[in-house]
Amino acid sequence: MNDEVQIPIHVQATPNPRSMKFVTERTLLATGSVDYRDPQDALVSPLARRIFDIDHVDGVFISQNLVTVTADTHERWEGIIPLVSEALREFMRSGEAAVPPQEQARLEGKGEIVDRIKEILDDQIRPAVALDGGDVAFIDYRDGVVYLRMQGACDGCPSATLTLKQGIEARLRHFIPEVTAVEAVV
Repeated sequence: MNDEVQIPIHVQATPNPRSMKFVTERTLLATGSVDYRDPQDALVSPLARRIFDIDHVDGVFISQNLVTVTADTHERWEGIIPLVSEALREFMRSGEAAVPPQEQARLEGKGEIVDRIKEILDDQIRPAVALDGGDVAFIDYRDGVVYLRMQGACDGCPSATLTLKQGIEARLRHFIPEVTAVEAVV
């Protein structure tokens, strides 16, 4: 085999035992990230499609030079890791784009909005939530909706919904007109 065939992929554990990170030296996405939680949603991505073809894959997250794969259980990694690694190598040898150009253009526009959302969260919202012993994690932004996960003392707190809707949603909508709603992810 020649050197081109041996594309290095570094597999790393994540804090989630159901997810593993596959890091490569090649750029998969120029900007932004995509998170596919369903094989139907992944049809637009040649890379995600290949990975979802592997049994027991529940999710595929793609960013600049890495793919995080979520399995249906942490007990399956021994069999899944070599299959994902090979699917990723085959994809990189194919020369295909991880997502089509129109999806990449959408991601780039989305990236500017996400940057503004994260800036407001980091500068204005997270410090206030931290005072109550909690945190807010940005999960995604799709079609005007910001998806957040309440953490620490805020996770399961009876006033978390009020905080999300009257606090965070109101603040984000005020500064970013593209935001239409904020939803909690559990």
